[in-house]
Amino acid sequence: MPKKKKAKKIKKTKKEKSHNKKKIPLKTEIKKNNIPGSDEKPEIKKVKKQPTEKKVYNLKDYVVYPKHGVGQITAVEKAQIGEIDIQFYKIFVEKEKLTLTVPINQQSKLRQISSVNQINKCISILKTKPKIKRTMWSRRAQEYDQKINSGKIYELAEVVKDLNKNTDIIADQSYSERQLFEKAYERLKSEFEAVLKVSPEEVQKKMDKALGRINISDNAE
Repeated sequence: MPKKKKAKKIKKTKKEKSHNKKKIPLKTEIKKNNIPGSDEKPEIKKVKKQPTEKKVYNLKDYVVYPKHGVGQITAVEKAQIGEIDIQFYKIFVEKEKLTLTVPINQQSKLRQISSVNQINKCISILKTKPKIKRTMWSRRAQEYDQKINSGKIYELAEVVKDLNKNTDIIADQSYSERQLFEKAYERLKSEFEAVLKVSPEEVQKKMDKALGRINISDNAE
């Protein structure tokens, strides 16, 4: 009898093997199919932030409002706007004869007056040599104005120190220089008065001595 021919085994290529394999769904797909109502988007609940604690000021407290300087709280009042009750401070700025209305929940710009240690540091700043940049005056004037309105007492002291000419002769200062100097000087002086609780004359002597202007204040008397 003729021998039966053995059927040749056909080796499948890698491509064919991979084609015949069953596709296994990804883990995410399996989870999605098993979860009831998986097509629905999960509800995201917003977490309300707790209101930040604000500094509480009392009547007759001195505070600093950057654009206007030192003021005193004369009243804490309430008003109703629509259906909202608003509480606000009434602040009187003596130097400008101005009364400000500042809502209590918008008092981030307010700061309490400096400590005695901070005033002493300002005196040390006034005693140092002025730093004059070699940039155009218009640019420097803008920087000085920003420092004055920053509400930061050390920056205020730096402006006074840098613009101090040790003289009252108008020819030695331009009009804009003199105006910026006087603005910064008066702002700093008013905070010195509120912190040290002394007369304006005594504060002026203290500042002028630190600036080397003691002869000017003596002549003024």
